[in-house]
Amino acid sequence: MKEILKRITVNPAVMTGLPCIRGMRIPVTTVLGLLASGASEKEILADYPDLEPDDIKACLSYATWLTREREIELQPA
Repeated sequence: MKEILKRITVNPAVMTGLPCIRGMRIPVTTVLGLLASGASEKEILADYPDLEPDDIKACLSYATWLTREREIELQPA
């Protein structure tokens, strides 16, 4: 997982320091939001031609890493 996470960069001068993909102005949250709303990898890659399939995997790995071994209290539905 460490190798794929190298695709995620944080630079205060880019997108106000949000985690982005390979220094580009594409935040991880944008990709995760698209996936959460049902967009396919193919659709995301078509909409963002600078992205590579491994970038999408890196976003998912980053989200997994952020939420690992931490309890988050969920509100009942």
